[in-house]
Amino acid sequence: MGADKLKLGDIIFADIEENEYLNELFETILYSYSLKLFELDKTNQMKEFNLLDALRFADLLSKSTHPECSTVHKMWAQEIVILLNELYGDDPLVKLYASAVFTSTGNHQGLKIIDSDYQGLDMLERVFTQLRSDYLTIPAEPKMHFFSAQKEAYDHLSDPCFSYSGPTSMGKSFIMRMFIKDEIINGAQKNYALIVPTKALINEVRGKIIDDLADMLSSKNYRIVTAAGDIALEEDHNFVLVLTPERLLYLLISKPDLQINYLFIDEAHKLSGKNSRGPFYYKIVDMLMNRPQRPHFIFASPNIPNPQVYLRLLLDAFDNEDENVLAMTYSPVIQIKYLMDFVNRKIEAYNEHTGQTILIARVSKAIENLNDILLLFEAKNMHLPPEERSQNIVYYNGRTKAIEAARIFAEQLSEKHNAELDALSRDITQEVHGDYYLADMIKKGVAYHIGYLPASIRTRIESLFQSGQITTMFCTSTLLEGVNLPADNLFITDNKIFRSKMSPVDFRNLIGRVGRISYNLYGNVFFVSEEKSVPADSYIEMLQTEVPEQVLSITSNPKVLKSIEKKYIAEILKEGHSEIPKRTETQSEESYVMMRKFGLILLRDIMENRDSLVHREFSDYLTVEDENNIRTQFSASPTLPDDDINTSVDQTKKLIAAIRNGLAYPTCLNGRFNHGTVLAFLDQLADVFDWEIYEEKTLGKTSLRSWYAVILCQWMESSGLSYIMKAAIKHKKEHPDNFRVSAYQPPTTYNDNSKEHRNVVFSDTLEVIENIVLFSVSNYFLRFSNEYKKVHGVMEFDNNWYEYVEYGTTNPLTILLQRNGFSREAATYIRQHRTDYVVEDGSNGSLKLKDTLLQCGNTSVETESAKIKYNVPGLFVEEEAQ
Repeated sequence: MGADKLKLGDIIFADIEENEYLNELFETILYSYSLKLFELDKTNQMKEFNLLDALRFADLLSKSTHPECSTVHKMWAQEIVILLNELYGDDPLVKLYASAVFTSTGNHQGLKIIDSDYQGLDMLERVFTQLRSDYLTIPAEPKMHFFSAQKEAYDHLSDPCFSYSGPTSMGKSFIMRMFIKDEIINGAQKNYALIVPTKALINEVRGKIIDDLADMLSSKNYRIVTAAGDIALEEDHNFVLVLTPERLLYLLISKPDLQINYLFIDEAHKLSGKNSRGPFYYKIVDMLMNRPQRPHFIFASPNIPNPQVYLRLLLDAFDNEDENVLAMTYSPVIQIKYLMDFVNRKIEAYNEHTGQTILIARVSKAIENLNDILLLFEAKNMHLPPEERSQNIVYYNGRTKAIEAARIFAEQLSEKHNAELDALSRDITQEVHGDYYLADMIKKGVAYHIGYLPASIRTRIESLFQSGQITTMFCTSTLLEGVNLPADNLFITDNKIFRSKMSPVDFRNLIGRVGRISYNLYGNVFFVSEEKSVPADSYIEMLQTEVPEQVLSITSNPKVLKSIEKKYIAEILKEGHSEIPKRTETQSEESYVMMRKFGLILLRDIMENRDSLVHREFSDYLTVEDENNIRTQFSASPTLPDDDINTSVDQTKKLIAAIRNGLAYPTCLNGRFNHGTVLAFLDQLADVFDWEIYEEKTLGKTSLRSWYAVILCQWMESSGLSYIMKAAIKHKKEHPDNFRVSAYQPPTTYNDNSKEHRNVVFSDTLEVIENIVLFSVSNYFLRFSNEYKKVHGVMEFDNNWYEYVEYGTTNPLTILLQRNGFSREAATYIRQHRTDYVVEDGSNGSLKLKDTLLQCGNTSVETESAKIKYNVPGLFVEEEAQ
């Protein structure tokens, strides 16, 4: 009988979310907050409610013991006190209850933000609060605290394998960083690898880790590494590797003896979706799984209900998945959601607890579109100091739309005459082009954040946004890649990423980009309907759609890798072919790249008789006899499959034959490259690597290769972006046909008198540098260089174009500086001021940098130098030591 007795808490919390009075109170609070947000509280009648009752409900919810709903209750408690704090921030009673709620939920950052020193109302509560505080103290940062869910995840990071998920605002990567810091403090001599999804995130994560470790990097003999060519890898250190999956793969191939003790995969949901980079994650995990000493595998993903799915990659760990999994739903911050419907001329608040909307206001005739709303927010900011300004992120589903919206918005603002903004504007004008839209709008506190922006410029934009100098940022889906920006308001203008409907994971991830616990307790999300094609109901549908359980992309996922595609790959391999063309003419590029790379992984696994998840997933289509025949056929070839999944056996065979027949990088004279010579070499590689098949829409197009050769020549010649832009403009003037303003518009003729056309060239050029030169061409040149060394039996050779592409120069000093962590732009600046900042070490002839570089007057160079001095202390010498 005793086991069946109900506890008081069970009775209190059983149906509390259905309590009519609680729901009425919350709706009134939400309505009142909304009136204040839109500055309608002076004209609209505020609804009265009992403040003390609302606070008592929040306090009660924060203490929920409900077995399934306690997290939901605690987050609702936070929502109530956060909104009340915004409405009545000067009321000591509100602050007292808010402090009690944050204490109950273990939200120490919330206590810090509201500046509370709450210890509890009685002795028992004070003792409990202190014990809880001690328990949640971050070992590596004793003045900081985890919240409970973070602590639970943190305690699992030393497990052999662990997969966890949580809201975007949970600080998943922060937990990893604090774990690494604590290990290093306590004398660990290990190597840690963190996989980040894009190159754009490498510098951000590296910067945070350097800030975490500072002088310990030197005293504990650690180095942060971000590329396989970093000089630190040739020295005797322990490492924290911050790399994209492609970069880590090439590092593992080039340095097979480098021990990895921990592999952290951030944004692990990339293993589920249709993502051409996904196969690299599978390949890396498989290579490390087959080492004698396996690393600890840690997967972190946003919002998904079944993080255990990623442990399937580890095969033998799958049986114990429940012990190594944590799916957290608690968030320390809240998002208040609005439907901004310009089609039906109304603004509604969305109540997630009831699934209903509350009409806040009708949109007046004076407000025509989102731009007018953004101008109202900007008008409020004009009279506030930077730290009090509200900051806005505006999401568009494509680059062209985001840039155009930013341009129109900025045109209606005046310059702020801010020294930092003006300095960045001058640098953009000098480094990119005076006509580049970004140069003018920066002076007005407006920017756009696109993935291919030069790293030095992007970093400064993010820094100025964080400090409140830039108040409105227009973004594309790069915002989903983990960019950490402290926004108060997020405006979402579409439910798509490019032309594809946003997945529930991406939708929740996008919403989570506003309200970041490092900066604030809440954020407002505005779902904007300016056209009938994006109705308000479509947003409500997405808000009410739960994130489904994720499926690995290698499994028979009809949305990613279909069974018919697996059978297609198996049949090709059984016939002894390694060339995997598109299965159908209509197969998308993303789908084809994934299918082909999984095929290359499978072939390598068969040849090595290696057990992997990829191998197992093809078992229905290949018998033991089939695999024996495949091994026999491919073993007869002098060229065997290897771990580089960017190129296949058929490509490698043709490459080796071409090199043996004399193919080599053409000679460059005094670091200068001839367009015709470079184009001719690319045409030869197009034949060797079958670019018409494998790079159909880019390098495979003859017309585009000429354009790419223009940019490639300038890039390898050390030209600054400004010079490259001028060369790109000149090329377009000479080849004006088939010019596209956007993918959504038909081709036209390039008009050099059009600032819009010139800006399209600027954007296209930056994208070509990022995606074609530094990714595709770099990968092919790397393969060429490696095979050239093997054929000629050399370790190194002069005139290595792979290095020239990787570092954007033929200059040894510029290359050396980049191998120590400087960006190309900063390295170029230092080379141009060599006599001021570079000295030769008399003892061994090595080059050193003067400490005065940290006060050189170039903001980007100073910022980079300060970080690199921690990471490569031996590179710098004090002036007096000369």
